[in-house]
Amino acid sequence: MPAVELERHLDRYLRHLSIERGLSANTVAAYRRDLTAFLAALAARGITDAAALDADVVHGYVVSLRDRPTPLSPSSTARVISSIRGLTRFLVEENVIARDPAEALTAPKQPKRLPKALSHAQVEALLAATDGDDAVRMRDKALLELLYATGARVSEAVALDVDDLVGADGTPELIRVIGKGDKQRIVPVGSFARAAVEAYLVRARPLLAAGRRSTPALFLGARGARLSRQNAWLIIRSAAERAGITVEVSPHSLRHSFATHLLAGERMCGSCRSCSATHPSPRRSCTRT
Repeated sequence: MPAVELERHLDRYLRHLSIERGLSANTVAAYRRDLTAFLAALAARGITDAAALDADVVHGYVVSLRDRPTPLSPSSTARVISSIRGLTRFLVEENVIARDPAEALTAPKQPKRLPKALSHAQVEALLAATDGDDAVRMRDKALLELLYATGARVSEAVALDVDDLVGADGTPELIRVIGKGDKQRIVPVGSFARAAVEAYLVRARPLLAAGRRSTPALFLGARGARLSRQNAWLIIRSAAERAGITVEVSPHSLRHSFATHLLAGERMCGSCRSCSATHPSPRRSCTRT
C-alpha cells in the first residue's frame, strides 16, 4: 500500500464532517484540535502515513494522555478517543486502510456526579412556587413537599397508592415506599408534607378523579390517571422557573437536597427529633418535625 499523508486525509475527514454530516463549526474545530495533536505526536515518532497506523500505535497515544504530568480528565480522554475513532473509521470507509486500528479502544469510565444540592432558600422558593388553591397546584405542592420531606425517588412517589399512606385517623404520618428490587421501606413524613398531602387528598384529588375510572394512585394527572414520571419532572421544572431558580433542578436535586439538609440538621440538632430555633431551616430540614 503506498504511503499516504495523514494530514491530507485529516483535511478530507474534517470537510466530510462539515459538509456531508453537517456538524457545527465549533464541533469540527474540536475534532481538528484533538486530531492535530494526535498526528503531531505520531509525526514526532516518524509516523506520517496511514499504512503505519496500527492498534499499538493508537493505544500508545491514548496511554500517553494518562501519563502526562497533568493527565487529561476522563471526559477529555473520552472525547479524544471518540475523535480518533471517527478518523480511523473514515480511513477504513475510504479504503485507505484495511482494518480499523482504534476499534478496540475503550473510553474511561466517567465519574458519577451528584447533582448540586439546592440551598434552604432555594428549596423554600421552589415549594412556595406551588402555592395555590386550585387542584393542580395543591397536587404539585403535595408532590414536591413529599419528595423533599422523604427523599423518595420521583419514580417511587408517582408509584404511590393512597393505601401506601400510613397513620392514625387517616393522617399520613408514614409512607410505604417500594424501591429498587421491589424492596419495601417505611418512611416518616414531616409535618409540612403531611399537611400538604392531607389538603390534596381532601380538596384536590376528588376533583382530579371526578367522572374518571377509579384508580388507587395517590397522585393523579389532569385526566384522572396516575401521574407519570415525565409529568412529575415537568412540574418540578415549572416550579423552578416560577421561583426564579437559575441552576438546573431535577427530581434527583430534591432527593440530594433532602440528604444534604438532613445531615446538616443532624449535626446541628443532634438526633433530629426536635429542632431548635437556631436550626438553619427548622420547619423543613428535619423530616420528623
